[in-house]
Amino acid sequence: MRSRARTVKARPRVQFTRRRSMATSSQSFPIRPASRSSGPPSISATSIPDLFTSQPIIRDPLETSTSNIQDETVRECLPYLRGNSTRLDYNRHGVPNLTREKHKNFLKRNLRKLPAPFIAADASRPWMLLWNLAGLALLDEDISSYGPVLVDTALTMQNRSGGFGGGHGQSSHLATTFACVLALACCGTQEAYDIIDRRSLWKWLCSLKQPNGGFQITFGGEVDVRGAYCAAVIITLLNIPLDLSPDSPAWTPERPTLFTGLADYVRRCQTFEGGISGQPDAEAHGAYAFCALGCLSILDAPHRIIPKYASQASSEVLTRSNTYMYDEANTDSPLFSFLPQRYLDVPRLISWLSSRQYAPEGGFSGRTNKLVDGCYSHWVGGCWPLIEACLNGPTGSDDQTSANAFPAAKQSLFNREGLIRYILCCCQDDSNRGGLRDKPGKPSDSYHTYYVLAGLSSAQHNWELKEEPSVLDNVASCSSSEWVVSPYLTDEQIFDERDRVLAIHPIYTIPQQKVNAIVEYFANKPGF
Repeated sequence: MRSRARTVKARPRVQFTRRRSMATSSQSFPIRPASRSSGPPSISATSIPDLFTSQPIIRDPLETSTSNIQDETVRECLPYLRGNSTRLDYNRHGVPNLTREKHKNFLKRNLRKLPAPFIAADASRPWMLLWNLAGLALLDEDISSYGPVLVDTALTMQNRSGGFGGGHGQSSHLATTFACVLALACCGTQEAYDIIDRRSLWKWLCSLKQPNGGFQITFGGEVDVRGAYCAAVIITLLNIPLDLSPDSPAWTPERPTLFTGLADYVRRCQTFEGGISGQPDAEAHGAYAFCALGCLSILDAPHRIIPKYASQASSEVLTRSNTYMYDEANTDSPLFSFLPQRYLDVPRLISWLSSRQYAPEGGFSGRTNKLVDGCYSHWVGGCWPLIEACLNGPTGSDDQTSANAFPAAKQSLFNREGLIRYILCCCQDDSNRGGLRDKPGKPSDSYHTYYVLAGLSSAQHNWELKEEPSVLDNVASCSSSEWVVSPYLTDEQIFDERDRVLAIHPIYTIPQQKVNAIVEYFANKPGF
């Protein structure tokens, strides 16, 4: 296999702490060997599991428009999954290389002047900055040269009343504020950090906080899980005080905080399917599941806050008392304060998330009876590190408050090989355009490029919670948990090592070192 014809700068090495378990499939589909300068791989070693090369064995005999579209999607994906594309260079596992330079060039072009039709997306400019800059960062590209222009652009989007809008003169919005803050975090300079007006941002966040525990996404706008997650990320990255201003709609004499009732609001968004909806009593959606899990994992350690049911030990204590049974409404129980607050039905959530991964495609869908889409490589694929932390608890800890009623996640809870195959085989734009896409037949764009790369990062790495945060006392405790990353080595690695992307933080979705830098800066910054 020939090396890439470019100068590769030194990258931090990752210490492999576990041996690789070499697993092979008994069922395989032969593909043509890729022609390479060092000689083609052995044909006998070149194989793809049948799971990814044929139509599903069990099929609903009822033909509908939905089933027809699903069949068409499978037909479009199969040539790529079988290794039949003449534009891709496959390795012995039937997986093409990540065309890193083409994707970098695609993202860089999208940071320049855009054509006139993009005026329709003017309010999404902060998102375009985030998608392109964070995407380049995941590809290990130095983005420091974009810092001055980013600072100048973000300043025009910031409102004196607090927060960032989609552009100059546009109303502040939690989504665009979230995107601006993360883009500035990716830049990682003091100049970028210091343009954020944290005092006015705090006042604005207080005005969005609602009595039901959630956040309006903008003044007079909807209240949903997006707002909960975006607000939690902004507050913890920037070390925003949790105290509510007296003029907040959620203020009461009991002096609630910005996080009061937030976890309970998220809990009410879980649906009968087990997934998470944007608002209570709506349809479950993969992106809302990630927002919900991310928000809860900011508020407390995943193994304490996510599971709905009390641990077996706690339940036995309550049963022996013959006085109180655990009931969310029975907050007068003398034992209530000693029990962890649990918010989601984990088995049903795992069932719903697992149902989002399809074969033979290997990718994720966002909703029931919907097609696979590359962006859910992150929105659904990014849920699994948080679910696994919920089941396993922090490593090396004696804390038994984790979800001990559930078995530990000793192996991956999703098919990493399937997701990697879908991303590298089906989501790469194999033309000179570059970038990543929803699925074959769709054009690449910055949104899909970033979230597909983020999903690839989740599939290539394993995250463990090393040190849990304290129960929420202040903002510093929220972001103090240490997530330790290592390459995922339990199964045979089907991609070439040069195609590994940087590891993203499982909650904040940008490279972990960028998260650590901005958190440390504002934790040590005097004054407000």
